[in-house]
Amino acid sequence: MPNLGREKEMLDVLGLNSMDDLFTNIPDEIRRKEPLPLPAPQSEEEIWSDALKLLGTNVTLDDKPNFLSAGLVRNFVPTAVSMLATRGEFLTSYTPYQPEVSQGMLQAMWEFQTLISELVDLPVANVSMYDASTAAAEAITCAVRVHNKAATQKDTVYVSEFTPPHRLAVIRNYTQGSGIEIKYLKHLPDGYIDPSSVRDSEGCCAIYVEQPNCFGVLDPSLVDIKEVVGKDTALIVGVDSVSLGIIEPPGSWGADIVVGEGQPFGIGPTAGGPIYGIFACGNKYTRQMPGRIVGLTKDTEEKRAFTLTLSTREQHIRRHRATSNICSNETLIALMGAIHMSLLGPEGLERLALRVAANTELTKASISSIEGLELVDTNSSNFREFRIKLPDKASSALSFLDDHGVIAGLDLGIWWDSLDCCLLIGVDERTSKSDIKQLHDGLSLWLKEVLK
Repeated sequence: MPNLGREKEMLDVLGLNSMDDLFTNIPDEIRRKEPLPLPAPQSEEEIWSDALKLLGTNVTLDDKPNFLSAGLVRNFVPTAVSMLATRGEFLTSYTPYQPEVSQGMLQAMWEFQTLISELVDLPVANVSMYDASTAAAEAITCAVRVHNKAATQKDTVYVSEFTPPHRLAVIRNYTQGSGIEIKYLKHLPDGYIDPSSVRDSEGCCAIYVEQPNCFGVLDPSLVDIKEVVGKDTALIVGVDSVSLGIIEPPGSWGADIVVGEGQPFGIGPTAGGPIYGIFACGNKYTRQMPGRIVGLTKDTEEKRAFTLTLSTREQHIRRHRATSNICSNETLIALMGAIHMSLLGPEGLERLALRVAANTELTKASISSIEGLELVDTNSSNFREFRIKLPDKASSALSFLDDHGVIAGLDLGIWWDSLDCCLLIGVDERTSKSDIKQLHDGLSLWLKEVLK
């Protein structure tokens, strides 16, 4: 029961006669007349029991054979990652402004930066970004700040037309208020970048491409782009971080900035977040890069010490003159990524990438053998994902296969209306032959229904 004496005391202080007087500014016609249909009070046991029933209605990516990827992956994270990352020293640590009390976390983040730099073959990496999309958008604005004086197409950036719409939306949000013009690089029917489109971009501030692209296509022509666009245009490359276990890192073929999703290392899809993005660049961009950098130095006793350096926390003082509006990072999640990468090591990363690549080819071979389905990028090599064209809407196939116990992929009509009959199929290191067979059999059954 409410404490009526205390309630009256508060109302007297407010100069009101009743609780109803608090809500007189709400029009009567939109007020709820009946009380909310809430259940009676419950004990903790009863609440927990009901919560488990509600949670049991959810379907996770592990409950069925899963071929949904589209930027986030159903990866396997070793138990040691969470066991170490949830130690009190890490879990309760605050942003390390004071290096004298934060050496452990600062060293962990310095190790993370080192791992990312080695992964992409660029000299500088920051402590992390929010995700791949914010990393890509920040890379573009960073490149414009560096190159807009030398570029003939001032404040112009060319972006692959196959940039996923959710990522492009973030890029547009970042650029629309700063006068940056976005133009598009065209692709050939085989999924590769059109070389003439690259030549047309000459003189712009930056080019953004992804390797592999959003359809999983590995484009060998990307290694020649930097030679075409020259030193006054930044080449920004978005990557699948796992693929770098077996394909050449972008830094070794001319990329100036490399961004990507770090999520495959350290954390599952987590319903879209929290995750973290990676950002690495050449020395030319260091003072314009977003986020935080941990530096290694020596203290007054000549002992090794770590500290934040070139931090864009400056925006609290400089405001509109700051290099970035990102003043934080996904420290704990990035720590989990660093632990995961350390556990894998170079050989483990290579084996992981090979498993994903092998499962990609096994699935492609199985699905392309179904008469009536068409592999779209027929002559390309793929990593993790590939697209198929169906004789009917992809949404119909997904619904049918869901009823038959398979999460079959992404309806590409969600991204582009013209691809509503295309299905994006993704795999991971845990995709089994049994999973592939269930997808094959489910699609075959669906085709029989469609073609009746």
